[in-house]
Amino acid sequence: MSENTQAAKAAKASAATFGGKGLNLGIAVAAVVTVAGIGLWIMQLTGGLVQTNMRNLDSWGLYITMFMFLVGLSAGGLIISSVPRAFGMKGFGGISKVAVWTSICCTVLAIGFVVVDLGQPLRLWELFAYSNLGSPLMWDIIVLATYLVLSIVYLWATLRAEAGKVSNTALRVVSVIALVCAVLVHSVTAWIFGLQQAHEFWHTALLAPWFVSSALVCGTALVLVVVIALRRVGYLELDQAYVVKLVKMLGAFVLVDLYFFGCDLLTAGFPGGSGAEVVTMLVSGPLAPFFWVEIVGCALAAVVCFVPKLRTNPLIVVASLLAIVGILCKRVQLLVGGFQIPNIDYAAPMSSLTVTDWTGGMAGAYQGMVYTPSPLEFGVVLGVVGLGALLLLVGLKFLPLRPPVEDVH
Repeated sequence: MSENTQAAKAAKASAATFGGKGLNLGIAVAAVVTVAGIGLWIMQLTGGLVQTNMRNLDSWGLYITMFMFLVGLSAGGLIISSVPRAFGMKGFGGISKVAVWTSICCTVLAIGFVVVDLGQPLRLWELFAYSNLGSPLMWDIIVLATYLVLSIVYLWATLRAEAGKVSNTALRVVSVIALVCAVLVHSVTAWIFGLQQAHEFWHTALLAPWFVSSALVCGTALVLVVVIALRRVGYLELDQAYVVKLVKMLGAFVLVDLYFFGCDLLTAGFPGGSGAEVVTMLVSGPLAPFFWVEIVGCALAAVVCFVPKLRTNPLIVVASLLAIVGILCKRVQLLVGGFQIPNIDYAAPMSSLTVTDWTGGMAGAYQGMVYTPSPLEFGVVLGVVGLGALLLLVGLKFLPLRPPVEDVH
C-alpha cells in the first residue's frame, strides 16, 4: 500500500471524528476567553482609556497595531482565494472557502479593535453622523465595511456556484471585485499613516505597497497553518502539491516584503538623508528587538520555503508562524516608531495624562520605549482574539467549507 493511500485513509478516519468533543471543547474555551475579554472591556469603558498606557503623545497603541495586523491577515487570505478565479488560473485544491472564512473572521476582529480603541461604542454613531469624507480615517471605515460585505457575498457566491445556482462568470466577476477591494482596503489603511507629514517614520509613498506585500505574507502564512491543521485532523483532503505551491508563493512574498523594507531603510539611512535617526532607532535603538525578530524570522521562513528538503509540514508551519510573527513585529515598529521620535521641542505641560513616562521630562520619556501596553490592554486583545477563534471554529463546525471531491486532487 502506497504512502499516499495510507495518508488518505488516515485522513478519512479523522474526518469521521471531526467536529466531536475536541472541536466542542475548543469552542467552549474560545467562548470563555471571549467573555473574559468583554468583562475587561467593560472595565475599560467604566474607567476610561486612561487605564491603558496610551497618552496624548502616543495616542495609538496595541489596539490599532492589532487592527493593522488583522487587516493584513484578512486581505492576504482573500487575495489568495480570489486571484485564481479572477485570472482563470488553477486554484489551490479547493481551499478557497476556508481562506475566505478566515478572511471574514479577521475582518470582524479588525473592526472589533477599532470599536475598542474608540473608548465608547456610541462613538461609532459620531463617526457617521459627523464624518469628514476628506479624511483617510473615514475612507478606511467605508472601505473596511464594504470589504466585509464583499467577503461574505464572495463566500455565499462560491457556495451557490458549487450548487450550480451561480454561473462561473458571475463568480469570476465577484472574485475580481473582491480582489480589488482587498488591495484597496490595505492601501487606504496605509494612507492613514503615510499622509501624516508630522511623523518621519510614516510619511513615505512606499507604505501602501509595503502594506500590501505584508498582507500577502501573513495572509498566505495563516492560510497555510489553517489548511495544514485541518488536513491533519481530517477536515480537508488536500494533495501536498497544493501546499508546496502555497509555500513557494509565501517565500516569494517574504522576499518582496523584505526588499521593500530594505529600500525604505536604505533611502532613509543613506548619508545625508533625513531618516538616519529612524534607521538607528530600528537597528540598535528601543525597537531593535522587534526589527531583528522580523528580519531573522522572515529570512528563516524564506529558507524553508525555497529548500525542497525542508518543506515538511512541521517546518512549513514553523516558517508560516515565523512570517506571521515577523509581520506583527513590523506593525509594532511602524506604530510605536511613529511616536518614538519627538517632532516638537516643547510639549504641553507633562503629566500622567499626557505622557506615559512623564516624571523624567522629555529626555526621560523618550530614552526608552514611549509606549508599552498595560495588562488591561493585553487582556482585551486576548478576548478579541478569542472571539476570532470562536468564529473560526463555529464556522468549521456548521458551515459547508469543505471542498468538493473534484477540487481535492
